[in-house]
Amino acid sequence: MRRTLPRLAAVTAATALGFAATAGVAFAQQADVPEPDSFTSMYTVMATPDTIINNDGASVPGQPGATGEFNFRINSDDEVICYDITLRGVTGEYQSPAATATHVHEAAAGQPGPPRISFPNPQGDGDVRTSSGCMQGPFTTGLEGDNGQDTGTGFSLKQIEANPAGFTGDTHTAEFAAGTVRGQLQEVPMGGVETGAGGASDSTALYAIGAAGVAAAAGAGVVMVRRGRAQS
Repeated sequence: MRRTLPRLAAVTAATALGFAATAGVAFAQQADVPEPDSFTSMYTVMATPDTIINNDGASVPGQPGATGEFNFRINSDDEVICYDITLRGVTGEYQSPAATATHVHEAAAGQPGPPRISFPNPQGDGDVRTSSGCMQGPFTTGLEGDNGQDTGTGFSLKQIEANPAGFTGDTHTAEFAAGTVRGQLQEVPMGGVETGAGGASDSTALYAIGAAGVAAAAGAGVVMVRRGRAQS
């Protein structure tokens, strides 16, 4: 049974639509969609520059001092993923052979792997870049895999739900082509604080959803949101 969640606090007023020109595939093919009323799972990524793996499987440095916070809400029944991404200290132009340079890859920690979802690149002035929105599958990345098909072909969000640790979030720039920052997906509990009866506490309770990137203030370790009543 699906549980409803409130919308996460927006980290930007508009969804960024920029993409790397290297792909030759317009990101408009992956249109923004309305946020669903409920989600089947939720994930966070705390991305750092010391976890970058290149296509040969070698560890290489990312951008020193940079960090990334990726927050995902998934409705796998409808193949919708909503994202809030905040990059700090990422500089320079984005670059990737995919349609954009910001991805979820199917890749375990310490391993390379193909991108399965390509997100709008975070944009902004100064040290912070953000993007947020929702996308619906079938997903395309604009990158051709070894089988001659787009690396998003056949991908389902249920694959993330089955093995979130097997997926990573990252972004790439011209100077750090293998990645500026990277981190594995970690599931965020959907139910909040459990009651003695086995259910979630009432709608006025506060829940920690565990991602600093949702907060507007830098350095917030945990974000608290108020869970709304279930919607039909």
